[in-house]
Amino acid sequence: DVQLVESGGGSVQAGGSLRLTCTATGFDHKDNCIGWFRQAPGKEREGVACNYRDGSTTYYVDSSDGRFTSARDVGKRELFLEMKNLQVEDTAMYYCAATRYGCSVEPASYEIWGKGTQVTVS
Repeated sequence: DVQLVESGGGSVQAGGSLRLTCTATGFDHKDNCIGWFRQAPGKEREGVACNYRDGSTTYYVDSSDGRFTSARDVGKRELFLEMKNLQVEDTAMYYCAATRYGCSVEPASYEIWGKGTQVTVS
């Protein structure tokens, strides 16, 4: 029984902030890189960021640099995505995903996916 569950999405005005949480169960959190992806209607799923096993993070979406911050709490098996100064272009379903094989911008590299949490910016 392995699963990831996202929470914290919602509707905000442009310039607002949200903190997304990804809670993991059923696998060893420290042995996985965990990434954030997003998918807007009519668009392909794109990588947002990935948290490495050592706790560092890489950001894949240029527009998120300086606005999005990801970190994990290993003890609570949680991964966070803090988003500030949200823009309309950030509107999407946000997913977290885990992989044993290292961070990647490609969704196909990830083995476990959450169901997503909707972020709507207007």
